[in-house]
Amino acid sequence: MGAHSAKNLRGIRIIVTGGGTGGHTYPALTTIRALQSRFAASGTRAQFLWVGVASGLEARICREQHIPFRAITTGKLRRSPTPRELARNVADAFRIPLGVLQAFGIVLRTRPDVVLSTGGYVCVPVGVAAWVLRRPLVMHEQTSTVGLANRILARLATRVLLSHESSAGHLPARARRRAVITGNPVRPEVLAGDRMRGVAGYGADAQPPLVLVTGGATGALQVNDLVAGILPDVLPYCSMLHQSGEYGFARAREAAAALPGPLARRYRVVDYIHDELPDVLAAADVVICRSGASTTAELTGLGKACILIPLVPTGGDEQRRTASYLAAEGAARMLTGPDATPERLRDELMQLLKNPDERGAMAARARQLGRPDAAGRVAEEIIAAVGRRAIPRRP
Repeated sequence: MGAHSAKNLRGIRIIVTGGGTGGHTYPALTTIRALQSRFAASGTRAQFLWVGVASGLEARICREQHIPFRAITTGKLRRSPTPRELARNVADAFRIPLGVLQAFGIVLRTRPDVVLSTGGYVCVPVGVAAWVLRRPLVMHEQTSTVGLANRILARLATRVLLSHESSAGHLPARARRRAVITGNPVRPEVLAGDRMRGVAGYGADAQPPLVLVTGGATGALQVNDLVAGILPDVLPYCSMLHQSGEYGFARAREAAAALPGPLARRYRVVDYIHDELPDVLAAADVVICRSGASTTAELTGLGKACILIPLVPTGGDEQRRTASYLAAEGAARMLTGPDATPERLRDELMQLLKNPDERGAMAARARQLGRPDAAGRVAEEIIAAVGRRAIPRRP
C-alpha cells in the first residue's frame, strides 16, 4: 500500500452503504471484517457507520454484529413497472428526495474519510452525497453485469471495484479508467472448511463422491423438483446431502421415504445447513445450486465442480449470465430454460460422477477463476482511496 499504508492512517471514519439482499450485504460485512483486522493489526482507530433501510437485511446484520447503523427513507424506481408497480413508483418518487436529504445530513455530520457502496437502491443518495461533499467513494459490484444503482454511481466513484472482468463492458466509458478487478469478497470461514470433518458430519453411510444440493438458505423449489426426479438413478454412484429449504423440506422427505433402504441411506435432506456449511462445502465433490454472485464466488474460491441452475429472471438476468460465463470457461455446467429437466440433470451429473478426471479438471478451472483474496483486495483499495482523496468532478 506504499505511502498510504494503514499504519499511516489514524482515526479513520468509514461509511458503508448497501443492502436489501444478501448479495449486497454479506460482501460489505466481509469487507468490514477485513478492514477491522488490518486496522487492529496496525493500531489504527477506525469507526464504521452502515447506512441502509430499516427493513433491509443490513439492519439485522448490523444489530447482530454490533455495527452502528443509520436508516434512511428511500425508494426504488422500477424500469418496467406493472400497473400495480407503477403506483409504487409514484409513492417512491416522493420518498427519494427525503432520502437524499437524510443522506446529505449523515455524510455532513460524519465527514467520512471514505464511503463504500456495495449496491442496492439505498446506495444512490449516499453515493451522490459523498460525491457532492468531496468524500472518496469506492463502489463495488458483485455481479457479472452492473446494476442500475451502480451504473449511476460508477460515474461518480473514485474507484470502481468489479468482481468479473466482463463487468467492465457494462460501465460508462469514463468509469472504466477507474475500474479494477478485485473479485467478490467471500467470508473467510467458508474458505476454511475441513473435508474430513464434513464427511464425518454427514454420517457413517456416506459414499464418495459426495453431491451437495442447495437452493440457498430458503431453498429453491425448481432445484428440489429436479433432484427428486433423479434420485434412484444417481444414488448408486454417490451420496447426496440436500439443503431443501424450509418450504421444500416436507416434499424432499417424501422423495427420501420412497427410496429403497440402501439408497435412502445415501440421501440426507435437511432444511438448512448452519455453521457446518464450510465443512460440507470442503467435503462436496459436486455442487448443484443456483448461480448467485456470492454462491459462485464461494464455489470458484474453493474450486468446486458444479452444475448451475440459474434463477430466471433476475435483475439484469445476472444469474444466467454468470452461469453462462462459467460454463463457457469450463468451470461449471449450466441447465436453464428447456434444458432444465430431470433427464438433463441426471445426464450431466452422471458424466461428472463417472469421470473423476473430468470432474477434477472442472474444479481446477473453477479455482483458476476464483479470487479467494477478494476481501483483502477490496480493503486495500478502500485504504488507498483514503490517501488519494481525488474525486472526479464530472460524471
